[in-house]
Amino acid sequence: MIVEFMAQGFQIALVLMVAPLVIGVVRKVKARLLRRRGPPVLQPYRDLAKLLAKDALMAENTSWIYRTVPYILFGVTWVATALIPTFTTSLTFGWAADLVAIVALLATGRFFLALAGMDVGTSFGGIGSSREMMFASLAEPAMLMVVFTVSILVGTTQLSQIAQFLIIEHVGLRVSLGLALMALIIVAIAENGRIPVDNPATHLELTMVHEAMVLEYSGRHLAMIEMAAALKLVLFLSMVASLFVPYGMAIPGGSVLDLGVGVATYLGKLLVGAVLLAIGETVVAKMRVFRVAEFLTIALVLGILAVVLLFVTIGI
Repeated sequence: MIVEFMAQGFQIALVLMVAPLVIGVVRKVKARLLRRRGPPVLQPYRDLAKLLAKDALMAENTSWIYRTVPYILFGVTWVATALIPTFTTSLTFGWAADLVAIVALLATGRFFLALAGMDVGTSFGGIGSSREMMFASLAEPAMLMVVFTVSILVGTTQLSQIAQFLIIEHVGLRVSLGLALMALIIVAIAENGRIPVDNPATHLELTMVHEAMVLEYSGRHLAMIEMAAALKLVLFLSMVASLFVPYGMAIPGGSVLDLGVGVATYLGKLLVGAVLLAIGETVVAKMRVFRVAEFLTIALVLGILAVVLLFVTIGI
């Protein structure tokens, strides 16, 4: 029990510490692929420290919603990321690591962020909020289809039990799981505002989605939002790892050495995910904002096909 409690506390701190590092690796790899030197890998830590030291400037017409949303967004994203099993399946709060609950936490953060974008009263905030809700109307059903796929296979929506089942049992290669993986990757790209859905490095009016909602934030408020964005990227990378590549994680009854191997394996998975994300953003162009709905519809169709195919094959 003490080991599980310590492992849970270590995971809560681990995801918070490595989140800016993942962003730094993505930026560095993209710069090297474009034959540029790029910023240092640790630059996101310096940026966050600089923002935390600055005062937050706010418009006169903002309400308490605008001031509290950064902390709400950071809190719900950190909780959702910390619930996902990363290096072991035996965690104190493993019973709360439910996929439906994680989807609900992400939806809560999205709702408050869109509310803050409209609260400031600028045209950019309204545009970003409306686009965010339009994308969410397709991304959330696709995410739920992925949840239904793995829950039909394993019989539960708890991530710890799903990962442990996939480690112990010989599931083999299944077309339904491959479809669910592709759907989850598309949803992850859209949820994190990465290319081809959005470009976090630009502030063009015609392409902004996430950046439009947070354009008026500064200081410590902006630091909370940037940290929440980094945590969300770690969340989806961890979710892909725990659902489809859970190998290397320590199972209940494992030794301290198994926990160390699990931590090293998890950090390696994050590194591979960050490099693949950087490569994908380099070779793919930004799509028009009105084509994003079609892009997310593909994820929804893939999720539905995965559920139907798995249901039919299990019935046979």
